[in-house]
Amino acid sequence: MNKTRAAVAFIMFFSIYGGGNFYIAIRLYQWLNLLFANINAMIYAGIFIFLVLSMFLAFWPLPLNVKKILTWVSAYWIGMFVYLLVFIFLADIVILLGWITGIIPDPIPQSVLFYRGATAVSLTAGVIGYGIYNANRIKLVSYEIQLKQAALNNLRIVLISDLHLGDVNSENNLERMVKKINDLNPDIVCIAGDIFNDNFYNIRDPDRAVALFGSIEARYGVFACLGNHDGGGTLSQMKNFLKESKIKLLNDEYVIIDERFALFGRLDSSPIRGFGELRRQNISDDIAAVGANMPVIVMEHSPAHIREYNSEVDLILAGHTHGGQIFPGGLITRAMFTVDYGHYQKDENSPHVIVTSGASTWRPPMRIGTNNEIVSIILR
Repeated sequence: MNKTRAAVAFIMFFSIYGGGNFYIAIRLYQWLNLLFANINAMIYAGIFIFLVLSMFLAFWPLPLNVKKILTWVSAYWIGMFVYLLVFIFLADIVILLGWITGIIPDPIPQSVLFYRGATAVSLTAGVIGYGIYNANRIKLVSYEIQLKQAALNNLRIVLISDLHLGDVNSENNLERMVKKINDLNPDIVCIAGDIFNDNFYNIRDPDRAVALFGSIEARYGVFACLGNHDGGGTLSQMKNFLKESKIKLLNDEYVIIDERFALFGRLDSSPIRGFGELRRQNISDDIAAVGANMPVIVMEHSPAHIREYNSEVDLILAGHTHGGQIFPGGLITRAMFTVDYGHYQKDENSPHVIVTSGASTWRPPMRIGTNNEIVSIILR
């Protein structure tokens, strides 16, 4: 069944991406022909094909610097693709309605076609510009939760996730993020996965990152679980990085904090490049045993697993979804997950769930309709 779903998703992606890019290429070429006489179709096609294929070329066995350039180009192109497709399509709908109602004459004047392209390109540039600006900010989001078990005397948890270190612009906010975390004076810091972006060696300055993470101040320390991008051939380097950064990694394990509560960290169930010999374990017996005596908090990278937990768990901390990251991505994540962002509790006997949109971006270095965030949670 999983293979069937993967095949369907693969076909849908290439249908949308391939067909959408062909549609954009035709419309942009028509607009550019109105701007520049005798535009060279071969050069235009070559540049456009390079942009379209850059995301696939980045996975080829090429020199590291070339791969980084291709990754950078493809990341920005993905964002441009989304909004060019949306705005060109909307412009075509407006023209079609105008033509049907007789407001726009037949044949359609070239001036109308010019403004179609100019409007779509201008709106795309504006939205992309805002998205890049917004992705270089990081906001604070706060929640207060009343636990059904013994009160934890205003315990403050700081939650972050989805740093994607090594991805485009992923390290820009690190220093500001650490400062904001320390300003909150947390009791404990939880990192709910996707600390890395598939390959440790894509991090531009790992020594600086280690120093920054190591400077986080939390009464009980910093803990993390692995997300779907935290694996592959450089997993051992990732683990060493976390150890040097004074971050305790929990792989389907738990720790008792100050005899007050238990913190579990789960392995993600769908690592893109695997976790080597590590496999996600069934830890329901451990949770049941510990949960009978004290509050239980679970770090679970993806909110897809929240139905696995019952009343023995008090709080689930998750990320993964990015809240959709760029509009209309949120419409997709809301359809995929019971909760893709924010606070959720099914009923009074179910765990509280906090899903963060993440502290950084993945692929397009843009935030449109969402924010990079640090989450502060006070447990009453």
